[in-house]
Amino acid sequence: MHTPHDDNADQSGRRHFLQTLCAVSAIGAGAGIAGCAQQPVTRETTVKFSRGTQPAKTRAPANATDCHHHIYDARFPVAPNASLRPADAVIADYRDLQRRIGTTRHVVVQPSTYGTDNRLLVESIAAFGLKTCRGVAVVNTSVTDAELKHLHESGVRGIRFNLAPPGTTTLDMVRPLAGRIASMGWHIQVNAPADALLAAKATWSDLPVQVVFDHLGHVPQPRTANDPTFAMLRELVQRGRAYVKLSGFYIDSKIGHPGYPDSVEVAAIYAREAPERMVWGSDWPHPTEGYDKKPDDAILFDLLAASVPDEAVRTRILVDNPAKLYQFG
Repeated sequence: MHTPHDDNADQSGRRHFLQTLCAVSAIGAGAGIAGCAQQPVTRETTVKFSRGTQPAKTRAPANATDCHHHIYDARFPVAPNASLRPADAVIADYRDLQRRIGTTRHVVVQPSTYGTDNRLLVESIAAFGLKTCRGVAVVNTSVTDAELKHLHESGVRGIRFNLAPPGTTTLDMVRPLAGRIASMGWHIQVNAPADALLAAKATWSDLPVQVVFDHLGHVPQPRTANDPTFAMLRELVQRGRAYVKLSGFYIDSKIGHPGYPDSVEVAAIYAREAPERMVWGSDWPHPTEGYDKKPDDAILFDLLAASVPDEAVRTRILVDNPAKLYQFG
């Protein structure tokens, strides 16, 4: 039902969108963001699978966490049904990214490339060290309790479901696996198109664990505020049932490079309404993007400041929320 409140919300959203366009234009022009502490001048850093070399202009707070990146290594076999088969993106490459944007904690997410073979994930977490690294695995209902325990001891704190296109996990596995991981404080992480998320609304509403939606929930843009999937995700985060990753701004943006202002506005709405339910991720090495279309990771980090201009709220999203969700410290 349309109400006057909806009109007020739309007007407020349009005002904020214009403000966001100004901030994004400043980023694209190389200017700082008003109210953001600036990084001291450092040498340029080349990072594989990332445009640009300049450091981020937004200062990362201590223990800032990148909650979504992948590691790829040809030493490990690719799953037979994998559609994404990127080139190697190894630990040393990711450490270059950390130096460029200033994050220190991070979460390695098992990519669809390796199916339920989590050996590279476990090896990577060990190499990075449990003090600063956690992981999200991919398992199916055949996983044993002993295997789940081993993954937990290795630093894993969640299970990822890629639901469309269908992969090694399916929607009917979500509820039974959620019941098995609840006692460990894990969460379910979901990557799926908006229509698939909406079709599974009943599943997300009453799980015994938190649900983390990747990449802004893939809600369609523009006019996201009127979309039913967005309404569902907003309700879930406001009820304390879910988190949203402010990540992958380039994936569903209709306006595109370099500032992705439509995605920035979606992130801003989420963060205004439920800042305690937001986390941020780089999505490096950006496996959905061709080699010549990789985004600039420094700009992506700065766009968080365009979405969340309040430094204290940004620190909550980068530090406090991930510490709780992934059991850091």
